[in-house]
Amino acid sequence: MSRIDELFRRLRNSGRKAFIAFIPAGDPDLAFTEAILLRFSDLGVSICELGVPYSDPIADGPVIQAAYTRALSRGIKLDDILTLAGKVSLRVGFPLVLMTSYAIVFRRGIEEFVRQCARGGIAGLIVPDLPVEESGPLAETCRGFDLSLIPLVTPTTPPDRALRIAAQASGFIYYVTVTGVTGERDHLPAEVVHKVQWLRSRTEVPICLGFGINQPDQVASLAEISDGVIVGSAIVRRIAEVERKPREEVLEDTSRFVRTLLEALPRCKTTR
Repeated sequence: MSRIDELFRRLRNSGRKAFIAFIPAGDPDLAFTEAILLRFSDLGVSICELGVPYSDPIADGPVIQAAYTRALSRGIKLDDILTLAGKVSLRVGFPLVLMTSYAIVFRRGIEEFVRQCARGGIAGLIVPDLPVEESGPLAETCRGFDLSLIPLVTPTTPPDRALRIAAQASGFIYYVTVTGVTGERDHLPAEVVHKVQWLRSRTEVPICLGFGINQPDQVASLAEISDGVIVGSAIVRRIAEVERKPREEVLEDTSRFVRTLLEALPRCKTTR
């Protein structure tokens, strides 16, 4: 059982849902990344996704793309991120998940990449541009190192393919609530509810919803039909304020925002 499997087991046993935060590693620098990870741990975040900056992101909207561009312009490297993760993973109360392009995995070599991630305290991987049909070698290697390989399902994924993805998933399934790229939305599609309920009735793998979530009422309603929610762009947008505000002020503003989202979770009860 991986650390992420164990986390969701504890959450289910206590009737709680996961709150998963995404931040781009190295924006504005790794020292700030470390500071916000520690702050999120104090707040009670369940999992944190660390985005590896990449020059050609697959489904990231303008907010995350801009963050990646800033990090790359400052020379952030994968090895720097893994070194930070190895240090911080011993101090935070949640698993760290690395979100990266398969090109980065492939260049380093699957086994070496996974080995370095495991050594660096990473508990799981999200590789958005790796289709399920080609994920076998990475999934097998991750299992050998007790890492979860977390797949994505979208509203347009055909039912038979969604079931195939769920059958190979580990840790949790990242269910994309909207088509298109990441970014904050005022309204989320109603049909997502039925599709998520359908998939949850056919798999024991936890399902967490992401893309577009940025308000407490969205967190509350979506957590009722899922095992957790994922918030990225709304957090990243607040971190970007460090370009014009003092760092401590940005840390406080971002923490305050995340706290309001976390406070929406206790209103939800487990449905499994």
